[in-house]
Amino acid sequence: MTATMTAPALPNLDELEDATALIRPILPPTPQIRWPLLCQRTGADVWVKHENHLPVGAFKVRGGLVYIDDLKRRQPDCPGIVSATRGNHGQSLAFACARHGLPCTIVVPHGNSREKNAAMAALGAELMEHGADFQDAVDHLDTLVAERGLQRVPSFHPLLVRGVGTYSLEFLRARPDLDTVYVPIGLGSGICGMIAAREALGLKTEIVGVVSTGAPCYALSFAQGHPVSTNRAATELADGMACRTPMAEAVALINAYAARIVQVTDDEIAGAMRAFFTDTHNVAEGAGAAGLAALMQERERQRGRKVGVVMTGGNVDASVFGHVLRHNHAPEA
Repeated sequence: MTATMTAPALPNLDELEDATALIRPILPPTPQIRWPLLCQRTGADVWVKHENHLPVGAFKVRGGLVYIDDLKRRQPDCPGIVSATRGNHGQSLAFACARHGLPCTIVVPHGNSREKNAAMAALGAELMEHGADFQDAVDHLDTLVAERGLQRVPSFHPLLVRGVGTYSLEFLRARPDLDTVYVPIGLGSGICGMIAAREALGLKTEIVGVVSTGAPCYALSFAQGHPVSTNRAATELADGMACRTPMAEAVALINAYAARIVQVTDDEIAGAMRAFFTDTHNVAEGAGAAGLAALMQERERQRGRKVGVVMTGGNVDASVFGHVLRHNHAPEA
């Protein structure tokens, strides 16, 4: 552990179970599956948590349901929400808002995934394009709040952690014997939810974060013991991890409780996407394959151990996935 900051409180077991009770009538638990071909490929006893099987194809929907339910209880007359995303967070909020009849505005950067944009619009979100990357889209939110009076929804918040932490509670209760679990990091809700579930259950499972080499702010923050921003987040495949400004609260929790952070290249992610499809016939988006990419990088370290990998989502554009299947490298910009 490399903490030099005071970590905020984690969701406790009662809070995770309350979130599960809220989510369960809407979403089924996702499976965790041991795939023999992945075990052969990595030399480990590999279990995959399939968050790609959820209705929006990604884990984020859990957090959106918990956050919007709380918002509607506190502000029943809320005129609508606005948030920034590269896709899965936006789908989460659109899905949850539709259940409450709440207007949902989502800001994406120019050049965002066309298929994720289409999915958000189909769920009822009003889409706006602004800026070159996720941080530019985030920076535009204050303008929309001032102009329209909308409620700003962050991409990292304790309620989001509580919601997405339900997948970790499912996973670790089903497989409490995991030696290690690899979790991709975007802004940090997923890994913080995994930390919360492990601590709540009193387990010893090692939690390893995974970032893109093109978006290493959380790896730099882990190494230096405090939040470190970067000038750009350049990854062609892992848009869900394309963050250049880390959240201080997430950094504090990750630095206090994670074992380490592994950086993976786009080519390593592409290899993991192909491996998932070949060995399991599941489609993983770039961020969704990052955990397997990290395991493949650390295969000698994990040989013979029980390892969990979170497939956080499967929302990849067909053209991108087609390139990944045809080539041994990631697509170029």
